[in-house]
Amino acid sequence: MKIRKAERKDLSDILRIYAYARAFMKANGNPDQWGNVYPSTELIQEDMEKGICYVCTEGEHIAGVFVFFKGEDPTYRVIREGNWHRNSPYGVLHRVASDGSIKGIARFCFDFAKENCDYLRIDTYKDNIPMQNTLAKNGFCRCGIINTDDGSPRIAYDWEA
Repeated sequence: MKIRKAERKDLSDILRIYAYARAFMKANGNPDQWGNVYPSTELIQEDMEKGICYVCTEGEHIAGVFVFFKGEDPTYRVIREGNWHRNSPYGVLHRVASDGSIKGIARFCFDFAKENCDYLRIDTYKDNIPMQNTLAKNGFCRCGIINTDDGSPRIAYDWEA
């Protein structure tokens, strides 16, 4: 499997993957994290324009998508009920999703980010038990609670080399 930056031609595949991920979340007790429309087409296009949207490919098939960048995420400035393990520059992972066709997409995304940064931050919703388990299996530690731009709480995690 390979990872590359997403291109405009990938948009329909990315939308397909996020639709699958929303259905998976709903079927696994997490109907509220992404609802029916998140992430929006506009947000995906913005991520692509910024060069922070990546796809996981097996041959010509796009099986996963995620956002990765190095720099500050404003929603990570304030953390409650805990602390980050480091107060230093970090990489951020968001919107990790798979179409279910290949096992281990999240681990593959995490490994890519770990190869490119020695300190990572990520968050997930309280009802996203599959992602919480995946984060724990991949060495991420629970740090506390952050709030997204819309004010909703998320469980914050970090990883350090």
